Amino acid sequence: MIRAVVVDDERLVRKGFISLIDWSAHGIAIVGEAGDGKSALDLLDTVEADLLFTDITMPHMSGFELIKAVRSLHPRIRSVVLTCHHEFDYVHEALRLGAIDYIVKTLLELENADDVIRRILERFDWEEASRAAGLAADSRKRIAASSALLFVPRSREEAGGDLLRLPSVRRNALLDLGRMWLSPLVHPVRPEEAAREAAGEWGDRWRIVSLSRVGDEPLDEVSSVLEAAVPGLLFYSRAKPGEAVRADYRELARPAGAVRGADACPELDPERDPDLRWAFCAEDRERLLRRIAEKKPPKEAIEEFGARLCREWEPLLLRPAEAERLREETERNVSWADWENWLGRFSDKAKGRMAELGLSKEVMLCLLRAVQFMRRHAGNKINQNDVAAHVSMSRSYFSQCFARFAGQSFGDLLRTMRLERAKSLLLTTSIPVYEIAAAAGFEDDKYFSKLFRDKVGKLPTEFRACGGERDNGSNRGENG
Repeated sequence: MIRAVVVDDERLVRKGFISLIDWSAHGIAIVGEAGDGKSALDLLDTVEADLLFTDITMPHMSGFELIKAVRSLHPRIRSVVLTCHHEFDYVHEALRLGAIDYIVKTLLELENADDVIRRILERFDWEEASRAAGLAADSRKRIAASSALLFVPRSREEAGGDLLRLPSVRRNALLDLGRMWLSPLVHPVRPEEAAREAAGEWGDRWRIVSLSRVGDEPLDEVSSVLEAAVPGLLFYSRAKPGEAVRADYRELARPAGAVRGADACPELDPERDPDLRWAFCAEDRERLLRRIAEKKPPKEAIEEFGARLCREWEPLLLRPAEAERLREETERNVSWADWENWLGRFSDKAKGRMAELGLSKEVMLCLLRAVQFMRRHAGNKINQNDVAAHVSMSRSYFSQCFARFAGQSFGDLLRTMRLERAKSLLLTTSIPVYEIAAAAGFEDDKYFSKLFRDKVGKLPTEFRACGGERDNGSNRGENG
């Protein structure tokens, strides 16, 4: 016999609900009732209960708060929400908190009451079987089926309670792996069927991975392997909405050296100057995209690469508004396909800038290499002749093209780079100002201090003392 408690602050509604249903015919005994959340908690401390029916809107403690408290204090008790609200948000919140079902009071009639209770009992029985399977799997520390479905929420707001509404899940156990839910397919289900079920209602909220060769694997190891491997698997997946991502568990678990972004693709190495030829040549871009898709570096390496492109090439290749827009887009990139499109948009901006300047691709690439060389050697005694020779251009032609490209003279941009290097040293080291001047490429520390004050608005010592806060006279434009 299942023992149930009913909680509703409206006494007549509560009594009416209890009297409407032939509880004993369903194997249920009402062992108590309460008019508010606090009284319900007090009651549950004195009676044994398996099932809680609770209203949502109650004084002092809402039904949502009661469900959370019961889940914490009495984790074996299953909750069902009684509500007048048929809106999805209320239902979703109740399921997110752990409720197994809901009843819309205004739709409950004598004619459909038995069907509603049978539906709830079906889910109650499934919950109990799932819990038993989970405990058994945990005690054996082995997965009981050769294949499994892994449900991964797209948002941290999602909870596994929603999954109980999927017929394919109700036929099998559901194991909570922390931020993922694993359903070993003891009763096999076609992955496409489960994916369609999830996509039909929650396609924008869940992703499904169909795992093969997972049978008899230790549960704790499975959890660790999936936690490490699934983010990258989903990041590079080409599965469309409504499709399950297929994966061989043993392939995911195969030991492999960590692939750093730099090891996979030199362009992603933050210690090296990337070759930007890919931004101007479609063939080079396709080669880069294929290499990344093949090597699958961590998505963090891709994210840093994108951030670096925006940071280093504003405003030389990107107008401030364009750079800001690209930065905002990176926040919405959740897959490698998103980043492929993003890199294509960066390439379009770069080629648009080249056309605007009226420069050839070869000259444009020379100028980009020149800027990279200047950044790397700004602290050394370099001049325009050195840089022009490095990129194999005559000094006069280089000077002409560089001024058009940078919007300022070579000397002005080099001074800006040296000032930026000095700022970094001021904030990250405690070495004297005269040593910083030399390290930043200035031979005269007095000239350095005067120039620093003119451009930044503070003396180097003042800049260091205030932690780098700029006055109103300094802006991005001074950085070239």
